[in-house]
Amino acid sequence: MACIRNTLGLLRTNNSAIVRTITMSAQRRAQEAVDKLKEKNPYYEKYADKIAKLQQTSPDEFLQRVDKVVNPIKEGKSQNRTYSELLNPKPKKEPAAEIPYKKLEDIMKIDLIADKSADDIKHIWFEYHKTKDVLAATLTVEQFDSLMKRAKEHPIFLLPLPRSEGFEFIMLQFASNAVHFTPLLAYQVHAENAPECLTLVHYTEMRDKGIILMRGEYDTNVLNGQEAQCLANELQMFYCKDDPAKQQLLETFTKKPDEFKHMDLIKEVENIHLV
Repeated sequence: MACIRNTLGLLRTNNSAIVRTITMSAQRRAQEAVDKLKEKNPYYEKYADKIAKLQQTSPDEFLQRVDKVVNPIKEGKSQNRTYSELLNPKPKKEPAAEIPYKKLEDIMKIDLIADKSADDIKHIWFEYHKTKDVLAATLTVEQFDSLMKRAKEHPIFLLPLPRSEGFEFIMLQFASNAVHFTPLLAYQVHAENAPECLTLVHYTEMRDKGIILMRGEYDTNVLNGQEAQCLANELQMFYCKDDPAKQQLLETFTKKPDEFKHMDLIKEVENIHLV
C-alpha cells in the first residue's frame, strides 16, 4: 500500500468517543504487559508510540492483544487473532513498475465457461468456490462500472467492522482490478508494509456476457468468513449504490479530511445493519 503513506494524518479516530475508564489495577496490568512485550519483541521501540496510543484509547483490548503475544499458548490452545499482525509486517518486496492486473486464467480454466451463458457462468463460479475458504460473488456490468467510477474518485476509504466489543476500522485501497483491506491499526504501525486481511479481485474476462466475477481471499487469523463478507457488503453499499448519505461520507473523507468524523461513519453502518 505504498501510495497511502500520506493519508495517515487523516486516519486518527475520535479518542473522546472510544476512551474507556479503567481501574488502577488494570493500569498496572497494562504496564506489566508492556514490560513483557519490550523483553520479547526486538522491534518494540520502533513503534512504541503507536502501541502507547492503543493502550490509552482502548486499554481492555490492548491487554487482550498483548496477552496473546506474550502468552501465545494459553490453556493448551493456540490463541487466534493475535497482536502479531501489528508486530510482524509483511515481507518487503522489490517495488514493481506497476501493480499487475490479476487474470481469471490464473485460478481456473477459462475454456470451461467461455461458451456458457451468464446464468451458467454464475452457477459454475459459485460451485467452483463453494468448497474453498474464500468469498465468491458476481456483479452486473453496471454495478462494476459504478464501483470503478467511484474508486477513481475515492481510491482510499475506511469501513467499520462490527466486533463483539464495538467496531474496528479497516482501511481499503483500490489498485488495478483488486481492492486491498488492512486493519487501520496495522497501517498506523507499518504503513505500506501493513499485512492485508482481505483482498477482493474483480475479473472482467466475461464482461461481454454481462457478468463480472469477484473472488475474495482473507486472512483467517484476522477475519472469519462472516466478517470478510461484511466488509464486501459494506464496500458495495458505499461504492455501488446511489445513497446521498454514504456519498457525502466518501466526499468528506477524500476532499475534506479534517471534517471527517469516524462516529458519523459508524452511525451510517449501524443503520445498514438495522435495515
